[in-house]
Amino acid sequence: MNIATYSRRNLFRQGGRAILTIAVVAVAVFIFCAIRAFIGAFNAGAEQAAADRLATRHKVSYTMQLPKHYIDQLREVPGVKAATWANWFGAKDPKERLPFLAGFAVDQNSYFDVQDDLKVPPDQLAAWKQTPNGAIIGDKLAEAFGLKVGDRLVLTSDLYPGDWEFKVSGIYVAMRKTVDRRSVLFRWDYLNNDPRAAFSKEQIGWMISRITDPVGSAEVSKRIDAKFETNDDQTLTVSERAFALSFLGGYTAFLGAVNWMSLGILAIMALILANTIAMSVRERTHEYGVLRAIGFPPGHVVGFVVGESLLIAVVGGLLGIGLTSLAINHGIGPLLGESNQLFANFLATTEMLALALGAAVVLGAAAGAIPAKLATRRKITDALRRVD
Repeated sequence: MNIATYSRRNLFRQGGRAILTIAVVAVAVFIFCAIRAFIGAFNAGAEQAAADRLATRHKVSYTMQLPKHYIDQLREVPGVKAATWANWFGAKDPKERLPFLAGFAVDQNSYFDVQDDLKVPPDQLAAWKQTPNGAIIGDKLAEAFGLKVGDRLVLTSDLYPGDWEFKVSGIYVAMRKTVDRRSVLFRWDYLNNDPRAAFSKEQIGWMISRITDPVGSAEVSKRIDAKFETNDDQTLTVSERAFALSFLGGYTAFLGAVNWMSLGILAIMALILANTIAMSVRERTHEYGVLRAIGFPPGHVVGFVVGESLLIAVVGGLLGIGLTSLAINHGIGPLLGESNQLFANFLATTEMLALALGAAVVLGAAAGAIPAKLATRRKITDALRRVD
């Protein structure tokens, strides 16, 4: 008789309890992976940002605007090969106040040269440049609203009052999975020349620059900010990744709490598993006493107990990652990605599944260690006298 055989035979001596404990481990692994996938989906846009793009905003806050003439000075900075700008417009369907759409007023002559992960057919791009109220929308937004090129689109904004009428000049497709496919991009001059936007006349929200050498991005960022450091409106230039993360700043505490929650789920799993193993050890006290009496050393008893705990953890962990792969990667994830671009990367990666299984194994061993140690400390005579 060896440790593996003994642990396997003991596993289902209390079948109902073993099955429920395995189910708890599987569910804990699934919840852990689901939470980690949620956090990963939130951060995916930042993690997949282009290395050769920088974003320049107002030094105080990204909600404050910059003078439009800054773009000309930015383009003169060594290391910058192209630059453009954008203003946050915000947009809503007048018929439905929620949810809002990502609406941006952009420069029609340079935006798509810098943001080349958005692809628009050349003829549509040319038509947009010739249409003052033209708009280019994402393919998912076009599908949701039932729009095609040439259609009329009316939107409202919380920043700029009234209804804004656009003509759909083009439909873009995303070249990266994390790019929002429900945005509205229209000409900045259309916004700038409208009396309703007088408070932001000749102002831009932020600038985006493409640099020649991504390795030297930090140095280029310093040059850009140095260009405006003596002006009233100073700038802060960061990588595209850092810029994207700044928009998630309000969610940092929430994501941190969710991250701790995932660890708490594993801790609860370990406690339940430890309780199950402790019950099994208590029920088998006499049996372990007999094994010790006929010559089995304490190390074998430890191996029997920890082996059973590990076996439960491994079986439950494998079921958990199987459930995760089926439910998230082949079910919930694709469905959420189709309905909401924020969850386009709501998937459990191989590394995540391996981490979950590894955590289950480690916690399984830890859960069995204390009951095993207590079992070996009991005197053989006391163990033999106990009969449950």
